[in-house]
Amino acid sequence: MRGMFPMAVALATVTAFAQDVVQLAPDYVKVVFENDRVRVLRFNEPAHTKLPMHSHPAYVTVGFTADHSKYTFPDGKTRDERSKAGEVTYSKALTHASENLSDTTSEAILVELKKPGTAPAAKVTLDPVKVDPKHYKVVLNNDQVRVLRAKYGPGEKSVMHEHPASVAVFMNDSHVKFTMPDGTSQDSNGKAQDAIWTDAGKHLPENVGDKPTDVIVIELKK
Repeated sequence: MRGMFPMAVALATVTAFAQDVVQLAPDYVKVVFENDRVRVLRFNEPAHTKLPMHSHPAYVTVGFTADHSKYTFPDGKTRDERSKAGEVTYSKALTHASENLSDTTSEAILVELKKPGTAPAAKVTLDPVKVDPKHYKVVLNNDQVRVLRAKYGPGEKSVMHEHPASVAVFMNDSHVKFTMPDGTSQDSNGKAQDAIWTDAGKHLPENVGDKPTDVIVIELKK
């Protein structure tokens, strides 16, 4: 019996480890980046791809394609879901298997939230939604995240504002100049479907490209 204990521990470890979708489906799911607050995944699932049973903490999904998916849960129940390209959704922690029912590839960024939002939201005095409602709209808001959509036409600029720690997801290619409170500036060239981490801070963005800029900003609440 003593000889079986290490084996039981090993099996339990393997089972838990196997629930990580990155390990289960490395051809279709890649880690974009990870830190102490989030793990950001890129999903690229060909038509009719099936992903085995796996688990996620609470997460935000930014979809780039119109999708039709089937989800199967541990109790055997299933659910069909359809989503539009550019749609942003939030889900609580869950375990499921999934299948891409579409005849086309499904592409999305999934932001897993490592820390629950039990404390009050970070205090922001220069809220972009209030100081620049032309360019910033709230997509969703709950106790863990506030998700904004920022759209700028060519040559358009904002006013100085601030964000808590955030994940920015680029919906198209963009070229933006950020002016900081001290007067310094920096250029940023974002590629469509890229995701980056930004620390809390203030800035004034300006679209210096010749095309519109469309960015999803996932603000984290502490």
